[in-house]
Amino acid sequence: MNGTTTAATLAAVREATAVLTGVVERFAETDFTRPSLLPGWTRGHVVTHLARNADALVNLLTWARTGIEHAAYPSRADRDADIADGASRLGQIQREDLIAACDRFMVEATRLGHEDWAARVQHPSGDPIVAARIPQMRLFEVWTHLVDLDADVGFDAVPNGHLDLVLDRALLPHLNRTDGHPLRLTVSLPDGSERSWELAIAPDGGSEVSGPAAAALTWLTGRGKPADLVGPIPDLGPWG
Repeated sequence: MNGTTTAATLAAVREATAVLTGVVERFAETDFTRPSLLPGWTRGHVVTHLARNADALVNLLTWARTGIEHAAYPSRADRDADIADGASRLGQIQREDLIAACDRFMVEATRLGHEDWAARVQHPSGDPIVAARIPQMRLFEVWTHLVDLDADVGFDAVPNGHLDLVLDRALLPHLNRTDGHPLRLTVSLPDGSERSWELAIAPDGGSEVSGPAAAALTWLTGRGKPADLVGPIPDLGPWG
């Protein structure tokens, strides 16, 4: 995680959560039923997903702290049903649910000791991860779905101190791909620095893509191909 400490990542989660709850607290009742940027999902679906994701990560944090297995979700079907059911509730209930779930995540995270963060748990995908990855996972979820709420918050709102963590998480599904030709991605950060990666995701050889961090995040998360990205840009499926 670029040397970022768990405490620093949790501080970033707290900051991002404050932005999220501030946006949702301004929603009128009818705002929850408006379309989000995710096909087939209203804003209520996104808000409920963020609440249930927080609870899923609480399960993993509890697993790390106690050593007793707590799966993130009982099943994918249960997860999807919870989101669909939750999105049908009154907006005020969805808002209170989100705030409570975010609070539960932060409370449980503060209960973990140094050794707990090294414990291995199981990601919902089935892959093993160390618990220290969980705060970064939550940070990515909060910022990505804040954008999906279509409430005038884009990836350009991600603070400089959060960008490396969010970029690293967005890149994760693409780092070990071998199904394409090499593509060099160069991202410009707001402080004037750059980061670059070699990704085997190009349909043709000799590709290079470059642009600002916000545009790169939009593309890497499958949310479109911004005009300020330069180069032959492959299609990437949505995730997160």
